[in-house]
Amino acid sequence: MAAYGLYSHIQSNKRRSVALLIGLFFLVYLLVFAGALVAEGLTTNAPLDYLVQAAIYDFTKAAPFATVGTIVWVAIAYKFHQSMIDAVTGAREVSRAEEPRLYNLLENLCISRGITMPTLRIADDDALNAFATGLNEKQYSITVTRGLMSALNDREMEAVLGHELTHIRNGDVRMLVIAVVIAGVISFFGEMIFRLFFQNAYYGGRRSGGDGDRKGGAGAAIIIGLVLIAVAWILSIVIRFALSRRREFLADAGSVELTKNPDAMISALRKIEGRGELHAANSAVMEMCIDNPREGFADLFATHPSVEARVDALVNYAGGHDPGLLAIEYEEPGRLPAPEPDGPWGRGEQNESEGKPFLPDEPPVDPGGGQGGPWGPRRG
Repeated sequence: MAAYGLYSHIQSNKRRSVALLIGLFFLVYLLVFAGALVAEGLTTNAPLDYLVQAAIYDFTKAAPFATVGTIVWVAIAYKFHQSMIDAVTGAREVSRAEEPRLYNLLENLCISRGITMPTLRIADDDALNAFATGLNEKQYSITVTRGLMSALNDREMEAVLGHELTHIRNGDVRMLVIAVVIAGVISFFGEMIFRLFFQNAYYGGRRSGGDGDRKGGAGAAIIIGLVLIAVAWILSIVIRFALSRRREFLADAGSVELTKNPDAMISALRKIEGRGELHAANSAVMEMCIDNPREGFADLFATHPSVEARVDALVNYAGGHDPGLLAIEYEEPGRLPAPEPDGPWGRGEQNESEGKPFLPDEPPVDPGGGQGGPWGPRRG
């Protein structure tokens, strides 16, 4: 079905995401069947059709255990995924008293749309990045790096927070966490089967005097099983990345809808571009970030669309203006930039660079001479 307008695109994305998650579950069962086929090939010397039938029988017995194991894995992630991510990134929860400016920006966005306020976290990292996590309203959290806070002004930071809030509103965060967990099951058991196979082949070959030839269909069964495992692993990665790429465009659009400021989203992306590498984070955490500078070959394994593509979309569909690559002027390291001025005279009473009041050192004319002062002629 064609999608028209932002909300229909969101619904279309949700339907595709659910279909992709169902595909991940099927890959778990494909992995179980492939493991059974490899096991039969290693233990039984028989024709290929017999081994396939035996593997199907093994699969029917193992499938319930695989289902329960996957559910338990998801349950563990449901309970502990935030603490695991915090351990990797070094993030910690902050309150309004600790980070009033950032907290107020996020709270104002939530109030404007009636969204439950997520937990705010800060990661003490020089990288420019942010990400959202959580599986329900009680768990939702937005993490911002210290480097991002130092590099972005109020409007740009508000745009980034709007981007992450949109991920939460659209269900992207919950979907991606579950996808990463299920893909982790596939990767873990796939690697375990490969290790067991090569270990068995090594020690089995030594015991048999190096004769690794298998008559009948055992060799073909093993090859087919290993190919299926590799296919399941590759497809699980592609599905995860497909979920990531599509959601970023919609989150950018959602940020513009929240803030009414496409230029702020564009300039934030231009500042973040190429500066978002969280060196301590694994690939699963980087997939959740607003930008992932880690790239794969031929764009097949790229988790995010390029910043150029995202900026083009904001220019073409949201009426934004692209300033091109932006240099960054950091404020004091580890601190937020100074607040935006309220008016032409700013907020402060002192010109900090001069250490003097924010007014001319001397009036342009003598106030007592009737010629006028900086605010016009004197009367009376």
